[in-house]
Amino acid sequence: MNETIPAPRLPPEAAEPFDIGASDDSLPRMTRLFHELGDIYRVYAPSRRAHTWLSNHPDDIKRVLVSNHRNYTKGIGFDRVRILLGNGIVTSDGELWKRQRYMMQPMFHRRVLTQFGRMISEANDRFLAGWAAQAARGDRINVTNDMSALALEVILRSLLGTDLDLLAAQPGGNPFDIFTDESARDLKFAYRFRQLTKLIQQLIERRRTEPPETHFDFLGMLIAARDRETGAGMTDREMIDEVTTLIVAGHETTANTLNCVWYLLSQHPQVEAKLHAEIDAQPEEPAPALARMEELRYTKSVIDETLRLYPPVWVFSRRAIGPDTLSGYELPAGADLLLSPYHLHRHPRYWQDPEGFHPERFDAEHEAERPRFAYMPFSAGPRHCIGEAFSVFEMLIHLSKVARRYRLRLEHDGPVEFEAQVNLRTRHPLYMRLERR
Repeated sequence: MNETIPAPRLPPEAAEPFDIGASDDSLPRMTRLFHELGDIYRVYAPSRRAHTWLSNHPDDIKRVLVSNHRNYTKGIGFDRVRILLGNGIVTSDGELWKRQRYMMQPMFHRRVLTQFGRMISEANDRFLAGWAAQAARGDRINVTNDMSALALEVILRSLLGTDLDLLAAQPGGNPFDIFTDESARDLKFAYRFRQLTKLIQQLIERRRTEPPETHFDFLGMLIAARDRETGAGMTDREMIDEVTTLIVAGHETTANTLNCVWYLLSQHPQVEAKLHAEIDAQPEEPAPALARMEELRYTKSVIDETLRLYPPVWVFSRRAIGPDTLSGYELPAGADLLLSPYHLHRHPRYWQDPEGFHPERFDAEHEAERPRFAYMPFSAGPRHCIGEAFSVFEMLIHLSKVARRYRLRLEHDGPVEFEAQVNLRTRHPLYMRLERR
């Protein structure tokens, strides 16, 4: 007797072909499909002649990123990212990723991060001096570009320390300014950025001849890091890839988040007033400690709510090594899967008034109102962003410095537009005026 093999149970498929990320309308199309087809669906990608699965269910998030993470590797889009970043911890997989993650984890321990407080504070002081001069002239400020410049300085100083001043003093100025001078993240930019690896190589070679205690920065820590089994350090190529990864990941996500924080605060004066009251009640310190900054709980909730509405990493890409089951559907081996924090964070089943800006929803008493994996701006599981605490520390210091002195008022006609490319960001720069408090 011939037994009929049941057909695999597959989620609904979009009626139209769709190469996600290939056009400017990817995010609104995904939003429409989410409302039409539900938490999990498929689209046919003509460029790959294959289907892409999308899931916005917390249980699937947990399975893919945590409980069954070994079944998944990096998916579509990462070939382009590797051109920019090399094979650092954002793009690598398998044993290389585990080795590098283990060697880098001590760099991001709380007692290490808190020692960057003075550097971050001083960078903000220099930044505020420029804003004060603009405010005195009555000039409006380009918040988008300024947040990019500030975040770039902070991540470069945390990586390169005093060597940044040596680079900036060379003819032509700081070579890493291409991040703020050019907004496109195309192959041309990737090529120019990879040329900077020669400078990083020179720094590494010089550092190897100097006593380890000469520098306190992430590059020094990368040079000192050792494999737990072999005792070997990183190769120069591995270090270069990790430095470039930290520059990109540590700069643009923080800059985009702060840009959105100032936008949202300008539109919600009650939230702004509550944030000001909390910051005013805490004395300002020249070298704020991480634990001290974390006492600004409402300010941290403002950051969390901004990341809910506008997560810079708006989509995560994975590829199934073997078959799996998600939301009762049979995901085949080799299938590409996308997880979208943008849509997950606005899911009406898990968030009341999902389009609204309500930092109070992140108060401790409200945590039980939603599933654990309904919120993941920094990913989750073993691949959780290694730099989350540093980024939040940096943002808390910045907000406490600026909001103590100024209110920012948006000068923009019509709605602010966002674009979803490599990161989610405002389509055009945001211009604001400073009001002295």
